[in-house]
Amino acid sequence: MLRAVVFDFDGLILDTERIEFVAFQSIFEEHGHVLTLEKWSGCVGTDLSIYNPYDHLDELVGRALDREEIRSRRLSKLAQLIETEQARAGVEAYLQEAQALGLRIGLASSSTREWVTGHLSRIGLLDYFETIHTKDDVAKVKPDPELYRRAVESLGVSPEEAVAFEDSPNGALAAHRAGLKCVIVPNSVTETLPFGTHSLRLGSMSDRTLAELLEALNAS
Repeated sequence: MLRAVVFDFDGLILDTERIEFVAFQSIFEEHGHVLTLEKWSGCVGTDLSIYNPYDHLDELVGRALDREEIRSRRLSKLAQLIETEQARAGVEAYLQEAQALGLRIGLASSSTREWVTGHLSRIGLLDYFETIHTKDDVAKVKPDPELYRRAVESLGVSPEEAVAFEDSPNGALAAHRAGLKCVIVPNSVTETLPFGTHSLRLGSMSDRTLAELLEALNAS
């Protein structure tokens, strides 16, 4: 029986993956190059250890660019694009329903705590989460399972008693490795990417109620 839900953040609660991709695409275009989704997908849901867009741009241009200047411009573009962004469809309804059903609620993100809690506060969702684990808490981020293992341990449930909600293949792999069921809810950046093992797929959390989803997962 499922007793807990654990949410990813970037791309799942807030569609930051699309905004990050657009911001980096703009910077590549300014230097006369194209950033493809195929390349970008390597860092979706994880850190820059698999694909580093800064290194890639240096290679394309043929010289080392001023990384701090590029990072500053990227953050400026990101701030402009994200300031009015709200939670994806159905997210708050799932959090409200999880509370009403007496489920434990956690979050596991490969981003920093400051980034996650800052945006959760801005969109009014921070207080729903009993525990939040971020890259600041672990040695390795997703697809390593440590974030999810810590989340379920903090919630006092076994991995088999929890379901993860993820938008990326790296995140889904982390949940699977940790022993959780995983429901994928891809966004516009990740919807065409190949996902490995997962329990169910939704277009958005507004597709069905959390109670209906849990019934299907418990039955399986």
